[in-house]
Amino acid sequence: MTIAKIIDGQAIAARQRANITRQVAGMFESNGVVPGLAVVLLGDDPASHVYVRSKRKLAKDAGMKSVAHLLLAETPEAELLRLIHKLNIDPKIHGILVQLPLPGHIDKNAVINTIDPEKDVDGFHVENIGRLATGQDGLTPCTPLGCVILIRECLDDLVGRKALVIGRSNIVGKPMARLLLTEYCTVTIAHSKTRNLAGECRAADIVITAAGQPNLVKGDWIKPGAVVIDVGITRIKKPDGKIGLTGDVDFDEVKQVAGYITPVPGGVGPMTIACLLANTLKAAKAQIGLAAARARDAEAVLPSA
Repeated sequence: MTIAKIIDGQAIAARQRANITRQVAGMFESNGVVPGLAVVLLGDDPASHVYVRSKRKLAKDAGMKSVAHLLLAETPEAELLRLIHKLNIDPKIHGILVQLPLPGHIDKNAVINTIDPEKDVDGFHVENIGRLATGQDGLTPCTPLGCVILIRECLDDLVGRKALVIGRSNIVGKPMARLLLTEYCTVTIAHSKTRNLAGECRAADIVITAAGQPNLVKGDWIKPGAVVIDVGITRIKKPDGKIGLTGDVDFDEVKQVAGYITPVPGGVGPMTIACLLANTLKAAKAQIGLAAARARDAEAVLPSA
C-alpha cells in the first residue's frame, strides 16, 4: 500500500514569500516604493485576530508596510465605508483587506465593492471576480490561487484532468472552479444538494474540498493516486479537552489512498497568506505603472515652454 505524499504548504509558502521579499526590495531600490497593506478588523473574534496578526507579521517580514485598523464590533457601516474610502485614496496603501466574517449589521457585499478593485488584494470585488470569470487579468482570490500552486507542485500537467470542487462559496468554491478551467481541467462543482457525492469524488483526479464539514470525505471516496486539497478548517474539542483544528477530509483514511494530500493545519492556510502578499505586490506594481502613465499623459498636454 502506498501512503500519500504530504503536501508541505509551509515549505512551499516560504519559497513564495522569499521570492516576494526579493521583489519588494527590488521595488524599493528601483522606485523608492514600499508596498503598503491595510488590514481592517471589526470586533474581538479570537480567530480573526490570530489571522490578522499572522498576515501583518508576514507582510512586515517581506519588507512591506503593514497598517491595522481595529474597530469595535458595533462600528456603523457608514463609518467603515468612510475608512475604506480614505484608504482607497491613500497613495501609500496599495492593498486593502477587510477581515471576514463581519458583524451582522454590516452588508458584506457593500464593503467588498467599496474597496478600489485595484487595491482589492482579497480578490473579492465584483470587478476582479468578473475578470477571473472572463479570463482577464486581475487580483485573484488568495485561497483558490494558493490551491492551484499546490496542485502544480504535484502534477506536471493539469490539462484534461477531472477536478471536483466541493463547496460553491464566492470566496473559494466558485473562483476555484474558474481557476481550474483556466488550467484546462474538466471541472465539477459539488454542494449540499449534490447526489452521490462519493461517486463524484471517485471519478476525480483532483479533489478540492471547502465544505466546512469535519471528516466529510472518506478514504473509499477517493480515486487511487488522486490529489486531495483540504481547504476546510473547523475548530473541534479534542479528547483531552483542548481545542484543535480539523479539515473536511478524514486524513488518516484518505492518505492511504490518495497520491498527494494537504494536512490541516499546515497545508492551504500558509499559501493563502503567501498569495495575499503576492497580490499586494502585484497591486503595488500596477499602481506604480498607473501613476507613471498618468504623469506621462499630464506632461503630454502641458504647453511647451
